[in-house]
Amino acid sequence: MAQKEPKMKKHIVKSVEPGSIAEELEIEPGDAILAVDNTPIEDIFDYQFLIQDTYVEVLVEKPDGEQWVLEIDKEFDEDLGLTFDNGLMDEYRHCCNKCIFCFIDQMPKGMRDTLYFKDDDSRLSFLQGNYVTLTNMSEKDVDRICRYHLSPINISFQTMNPALRCKMLNNRFAGDALKKVDRFYEAGIIMNGQVVLCKGVNDGKELEFSIREMMKYAPNLQSVSVVPVGLSKYRDGLYPLEPFEKEDAVATLELIHRYQKICFEKFGLHFIHASDEWYILAGQEVPEEERYDGYLQLENGVGMVRLLLNEFHEELERRKAEGLLPDPDLKAEYSLATGKLIYPYIDRMTKELSELCPGLVIHVYAIRNDFFGEKITVSGLLTGQDILAQMKDREKGKRLYLPVNVLRSGEDVFLDDLHVPDLEKALQVPIYIVKSSGRDFVEAFLDT
Repeated sequence: MAQKEPKMKKHIVKSVEPGSIAEELEIEPGDAILAVDNTPIEDIFDYQFLIQDTYVEVLVEKPDGEQWVLEIDKEFDEDLGLTFDNGLMDEYRHCCNKCIFCFIDQMPKGMRDTLYFKDDDSRLSFLQGNYVTLTNMSEKDVDRICRYHLSPINISFQTMNPALRCKMLNNRFAGDALKKVDRFYEAGIIMNGQVVLCKGVNDGKELEFSIREMMKYAPNLQSVSVVPVGLSKYRDGLYPLEPFEKEDAVATLELIHRYQKICFEKFGLHFIHASDEWYILAGQEVPEEERYDGYLQLENGVGMVRLLLNEFHEELERRKAEGLLPDPDLKAEYSLATGKLIYPYIDRMTKELSELCPGLVIHVYAIRNDFFGEKITVSGLLTGQDILAQMKDREKGKRLYLPVNVLRSGEDVFLDDLHVPDLEKALQVPIYIVKSSGRDFVEAFLDT
């Protein structure tokens, strides 16, 4: 008896870029892409790899069921101009670990459902920069990454001690999963790594061991960030973890700096990087720009402060050189609310602006995170209700500025689902959102 061919997935087109190949071929929103060159498409990786060639045949199904085979001549790697209903073109993979440091396990009940989804999907590492543990990756996934030569992949190492990794991830396969790094190294795949440091677990001698082991994969493993575990107040029943203190931060930085020197001499890369929290906790100035190797770990909070300060001062110097500073007689009063971690640097920057323009008064407030607990100090985890409670009786001036990372990407909603207009109404002050660069910071206050 003949076997049935597997049913092809239908990838529904969401939009077609004007002037694109797809528009020219009359592909429309609602159409489904089924295959390229007679090969069914599993997900976005297959699609992007298969359409690279200069000649491709694309099987399209119209909403009425009619199927077209489109023969396409194009430039190598030229895109067709399609976006899909599901950007991954497949279901998202749920994390199978129970990590002792997982922040999602430390969130209160009653928040929106998407905040509780734990992903551990290697495809999101390439598409969105997510870090993956490798425990949810099949041999087929590894083969495909090596065959398509997808780079870079971001890996959550946590430790190079296999037994300790099993304990930290609560997954008996977590130690063996590290062997996949060997496959990537042999295939020439570029990697970035992350270590979430937990006091008394994978720090100290364990961290030093892990750094030495990870160095064996350099320079293909081009960077590793070390970030302190985030501890919310919702940890009942979870693994007992303690916050890092100043002396812990000093010791951690000493270890990282020692290995940065070794790595730079050996590979021309500093390789191992401390996130900004360590420097602030230790009371030390963040390193100069050259130490960040091109900001490879920026999204992990490594070098964000240095980049912000440099962009800020570059923009001020540019304006001074071009005579673009505001009228010194300008008088204005504003306020800015941010997280406790970045507060000292933001306060320093606003004071520099006020020195240039004495009539410019900017009240800077560090918002305490009552929602998640005071140990959470990053502005990206501030809620609307905490900002409201702590700003309602403070001087706000003619407008209140907030950093863009307090909002869900591309929207006007905070983590607790409070919307910006709701906060404006409650505080009776217009709210302005400041983008993330130092230049944006200058523009927000001097170009108003």
